[in-house]
Amino acid sequence: MPGSKSITNRALVCAALAEGKSVIQNSSDSTDTGMMINGLNQMGVLAVRSGDGLTVHGTGGRLYAPKYPIPVGNAGTTLRFLLSVAARATGTTVFEGSPRMALRPITPLIDALTGLGVHVEFQPHASRYVVHGGTFRGGAASVSGEQSSQFVSSLLLASPGLERELMLDVPGSLPSAPYVTMTIRVMNSFGVGVRVRDSRFEISAGARYRAAAYQIEADASSATYPFAAAALCGGPVAVPHLAPDSMQGDAGFLEVLQRMGCRVQRDGMQVAVERQEALRGIDADMNAMPDAVPALVAVALFADSPTRIRNVAHLRFKESDRLGTLAEQLTQMGADIRVAEDGLEIHPVPLHGAQLDPHEDHRLAMMFAVIGLRVPGILVETPDCVAKSYPRFWDELARLSTHQSST
Repeated sequence: MPGSKSITNRALVCAALAEGKSVIQNSSDSTDTGMMINGLNQMGVLAVRSGDGLTVHGTGGRLYAPKYPIPVGNAGTTLRFLLSVAARATGTTVFEGSPRMALRPITPLIDALTGLGVHVEFQPHASRYVVHGGTFRGGAASVSGEQSSQFVSSLLLASPGLERELMLDVPGSLPSAPYVTMTIRVMNSFGVGVRVRDSRFEISAGARYRAAAYQIEADASSATYPFAAAALCGGPVAVPHLAPDSMQGDAGFLEVLQRMGCRVQRDGMQVAVERQEALRGIDADMNAMPDAVPALVAVALFADSPTRIRNVAHLRFKESDRLGTLAEQLTQMGADIRVAEDGLEIHPVPLHGAQLDPHEDHRLAMMFAVIGLRVPGILVETPDCVAKSYPRFWDELARLSTHQSST
């Protein structure tokens, strides 16, 4: 598995704002992380790849707006995290995204930054985001996390070293809450503590990041696909470097597979999955692990009873409308998938081959491929979109397929 994209991007921001050199081992090699590195480099942080890791020369928070726009494509984490980082940079920073990015939620973060004295312009027709920096000094703010927990993480990550204490209120529900916990744990590894009081997050004015050597876990979101392959084809499939106490919410997918009839075995930092019996349909609240939903759908298609996936309405705001696009495409294979207000219902029926369009959504492309281990005749369009999170996916899938055909 590659290193976790989510953890890598958080560690990059912490290292960039620290004073001194940090080394991030087993970093993600995804295009999203590449865009994060490029954006930081453009603002004056030297971050370079070295072997399977990254060396980051932090600036202690001294950042400068670049001369040219920073490209972010459809990398939601990159844009959302860097908007708050750019609020600290001297000058005006411009970000340019893909057309799809302009449709993804950003207003709650912009409103929160505005409340903290930062002027941000959003030009949806051009998918451009303009940050007039140098005015982010801390203070009290409120941000809604109902559409994305990344708004909360963005403000927390960029706040250490400011003149004033940050007091951030997050009213209402917070989907994908484990990702905020992940943010806090990474920040702590770089020397900054976050006080949590009910729905308020506080960072002291005197808090500053320290350079660190940091080891990235294997990407639990990417691991859901080989684990799903084990469930579909019998297994076993083993994934190394996945901690038993992983901070990644998608590691909870292992418990979901156990409920469906798989055996999960841990041996130190390695996890193996093998199907033990006929797959059972389940009722699953996937709010804490939304990126595992495509892999769960792939498994649910071959269960002996229906599966209900709940509490993931925010998946409509990902790289695609992940709920609607998933159901639309799998219907072409004959699947019986019903889209609910906050999730999906999957009723297992016989399937056939089809040409499927993931709409440039990396997780849908990987899901279609795993289904193809059981259903012949699956053709996945725009296969290179998997590079967004898992560039080596097709090579690893070929290894699984070769092993399956020889046993």
